[in-house]
Amino acid sequence: MSGDVVRQWREAAADDRAVLLDGFHALKHALRFGARVRIAVTASRDDVRALAEELAPDLAARLAGLLTDVSDRELRDLVPRRHPTGVAALADRADAASVRAALRAPRTAPVVVLDNPRNLGNVGAVVRLAAGMGATGVVTTGDADPWHANAVRGAAGLHYATAVARLPLGDLPDAAPGPLYALDPAGDDLRTLRLPPGVLLAFGSERHGISPAMRGRADRLVSLPMRPQVSSYNLATSVAMALYHWSLAAGPDAPGAR
Repeated sequence: MSGDVVRQWREAAADDRAVLLDGFHALKHALRFGARVRIAVTASRDDVRALAEELAPDLAARLAGLLTDVSDRELRDLVPRRHPTGVAALADRADAASVRAALRAPRTAPVVVLDNPRNLGNVGAVVRLAAGMGATGVVTTGDADPWHANAVRGAAGLHYATAVARLPLGDLPDAAPGPLYALDPAGDDLRTLRLPPGVLLAFGSERHGISPAMRGRADRLVSLPMRPQVSSYNLATSVAMALYHWSLAAGPDAPGAR
């Protein structure tokens, strides 16, 4: 039986539309937010059952029917970086047309724009923030794939809870629902501003900041409070500060508010 499962996994993994869900939490979030899971395997069914009962009782029955047992050796062969929870799955990427439609629809929550990010773990952390705070979505420019397995791992599968896409700079969502604000040390202090509804918040790469092209596209430059002689924040930290500032002004009407 496990030999058939390994073959099915390899066939699914060869499809460039497949996304690796690495670990229990990634699979949990993907299922909660509508991912189409093709195949899911575990080398630790008892551990998964215990995790589901503790952390996701709403999914316990579904997970029990979805997961197939493989040996620990087979799991390590399929996913060399074996997650400590002993769970892995393959799912379809979110439909590109649907994601673009969601980004272009009328909105009140921000869209986070990452201008040529280089660290996929940071991209995943930003997606996780955007999902938790109720942002409309995350758009990346440049050549880094925001649906890469390392980014999905960093987001704990929450790509399915928000709109995530890679787009050319000229194809960013229409700024008509809100202007494009780019984060830059030369900008206006964020604390003095109320972010407009639907604003696009652009953050530069970890090393170089926003690109000249993004700077030229921006309607306004905005800076984060920072102690003198401190050079920068981590990308995900910067996004968290900006989204939290937005949420304070939006109050209980913010999409991410409880």
